[in-house]
Amino acid sequence: MHDFIKQLASGDPVPGGGGASALLGSVGVALCSMVAHLTSGKKTYAVYQADIETVLRRTDESMKRLLVLIEQDAAVFAPLSQAYRIPKDDPNRAEILEAALAAACSVPLEILEEIEHIIDILHILAEKGSRLALSDVGVAATALRAAAEGAALNVLINTKLMQDRQLAQSTNEKTETILARVVPVCDEIYAQVKESLVIV
Repeated sequence: MHDFIKQLASGDPVPGGGGASALLGSVGVALCSMVAHLTSGKKTYAVYQADIETVLRRTDESMKRLLVLIEQDAAVFAPLSQAYRIPKDDPNRAEILEAALAAACSVPLEILEEIEHIIDILHILAEKGSRLALSDVGVAATALRAAAEGAALNVLINTKLMQDRQLAQSTNEKTETILARVVPVCDEIYAQVKESLVIV
């Protein structure tokens, strides 16, 4: 983790915003896993044990997926960085750049899809997780929202430059559709957690 942050802070083009978004997503999911671990096996929450075990399985899978996507985002950005350096009078430049832009969109979109796939566990944990770790569910919600919005920006910056406007538009629409599902859930859970923690 320390090495990743140092590299992120450097002048190197990768890791960048896409990898950072995947990392934020993995942090959010990890917090959900922590809350589930703190809930699992406790008598007070025994009625929810099956749900909590499902959360633990799903968060483990999701964390692994998001960590892989950090590496994959760097891998797809490298060809794009190289494509930009191709001389503008090269007859193959446009085709190579277009393919690189499409590939560079693919991983941030996968990050978004993974977050959409896992986001429902926020509701599960807000309702059934240990009350002692409720604030961590709220932090997870903020991390997952940031991850989703960050991933979306990394899609949009690439579709903006694509020549295939039909593909760009369909990719943008998919991105916005996922955001419209994810962000309200994160906002709802954050507000719910915050309200429950404020003493009136």
